[in-house]
Amino acid sequence: MALKRFAVAIEYDGRDFSGWQVQPQMDTIQGEMERAIGRMAGHPVRMHAAGRTDAGVHATRQIAHFDTDAQRPITAWVRGVNSFLPAGISVLWAQEVPEHFHARFVATARHYRYLLLRHPIRPSLQAGRVGWVHYDLDVAQMRAAAQFLLGEHDFSSFRAAECQALSPIKQLQNIQITEHGNMLCVDFSATAFLHHMVRNIMGALLYVGKGKASAEWMGWLLAQKNRTSAPPTFMPDGLYLTGVSYPAEFELASLPEYRYGMI
Repeated sequence: MALKRFAVAIEYDGRDFSGWQVQPQMDTIQGEMERAIGRMAGHPVRMHAAGRTDAGVHATRQIAHFDTDAQRPITAWVRGVNSFLPAGISVLWAQEVPEHFHARFVATARHYRYLLLRHPIRPSLQAGRVGWVHYDLDVAQMRAAAQFLLGEHDFSSFRAAECQALSPIKQLQNIQITEHGNMLCVDFSATAFLHHMVRNIMGALLYVGKGKASAEWMGWLLAQKNRTSAPPTFMPDGLYLTGVSYPAEFELASLPEYRYGMI
């Protein structure tokens, strides 16, 4: 039987997992997905994702693909697979795609949202699902600082030491900061992201927002191309992979669709 390739959209709560990528003796999103889809297919399955999210990072629309020769109705790859997954992971949809589709390599952009709670008291009901600061922020200065990062740059100042990307040069297409009461939403779109890039940018934006540096300092930091010049990596709690862009030929519903009001 000929192999078919399927793309799936996946939603997950990253708090109970050690990120996307399979790791020995660790609970991971990829590991759980491969077990569930392999059980439905009746053979081992390898999943390939658009982005390898870190431990504690969430997704509302991660895109991945797998190959199988199993003959199943499309609903089996959604409701059937979900019956084998833990509560923190759900398949949203499945779609057959051409064999030249690859969730990672044909993606043209990734989209993230960071949810940040500004409140004197740490959150409990939202713990692990939002970032948190207890101090006031100058949002206008944060927006001005973000403008220095738009476009194609060497983002080495925002790159984790363990990053495996072949090049630090990425094209940041959008940063938008919006306020919803005491919640700050920071949206990012780029061709691709370096390891910890969004969390490191958040750390720098907060440094500006609390008055530790001017908006122009962000341009200086970018030009340093040196991670040691930057503030610490910010917490993963409020970070969500919200969608992935693909060429129109694949007809995938993979762009951000903010669910549950904010994510």
